[in-house]
Amino acid sequence: MSVRERVVRANGLAHHVLSWEAEGPTVLLAHGFLDLGWSWRWVAERLQAAGYRCVAWDWRGHGETEHVGAGGYYHFPDYVLDLDELLPQLRLMDEPVHLIGHSMGGTVSTMFAGLRSDRLASLTLVEGLGPPAWELEKAPTKFEAWLSSVAKVRGRRRPPRPLSLDECLRRMRMQNPQLDEEKGRFLAEKATRPAEGEEGEGRLWRFDRLHRTTSPMPFRVEIFGAFLERIAVPTLVVLGEKGFRLPDEAERYGRLADHEVVEIAGAGHMLHWEKPDELADAWLAFAP
Repeated sequence: MSVRERVVRANGLAHHVLSWEAEGPTVLLAHGFLDLGWSWRWVAERLQAAGYRCVAWDWRGHGETEHVGAGGYYHFPDYVLDLDELLPQLRLMDEPVHLIGHSMGGTVSTMFAGLRSDRLASLTLVEGLGPPAWELEKAPTKFEAWLSSVAKVRGRRRPPRPLSLDECLRRMRMQNPQLDEEKGRFLAEKATRPAEGEEGEGRLWRFDRLHRTTSPMPFRVEIFGAFLERIAVPTLVVLGEKGFRLPDEAERYGRLADHEVVEIAGAGHMLHWEKPDELADAWLAFAP
């Protein structure tokens, strides 16, 4: 099935956008940290076959979307504003759309849905109930680590070492052993670019190296919960049996007014890589 690629400017940055066209309602697919829009390919193809138009994009500093540049950074409110400005640029203001967010993309989608429920037909959080809560007394230490890590990244003089595609794939599978060879090789190629002046298959990761730094912004569960309580559309919570499970996950999704919870057997955190058919089928069974 064909996919359309384009560049859309939103919040001052050129975003790489993918569209799997169909005549039915639109489904937005928001990827997670150090992932990219192409990772939704297998879910999107299944939803497209069911008649849904699917749109995925690379968040700022990920994939082929621009990096923030000098003086910029990557905080959750930045991603929320990016999404808010993407919708009108994608001409998706005439009717509500379905929003599916994975991991970090789920956290951003929760915040967006708590503010813009009128623009959504439904919300789906795939392993996307937010990160673990911070112990607030550690905030100064976290800030200090952020300053040090940013200085280290910006002060680096030696360029990164190019990797072979096989090495990129090996690194991805170290973190995600359930990722199969075919999908992994596809994702490794999309997540990297050829190294300039490099003969053969030398490649570099596309994501901004600032993503290697430690965020200084404390995650407050009570604030996140306030966003959850404001969501006024049906919400599907999808969890992997072997995913990143939070001790307070039931308390978090319990704050949603209208929700269903599905656990996918055998799946880890990267559900859309490992079990795309099961994830798509769960969504199709839920779709209002």
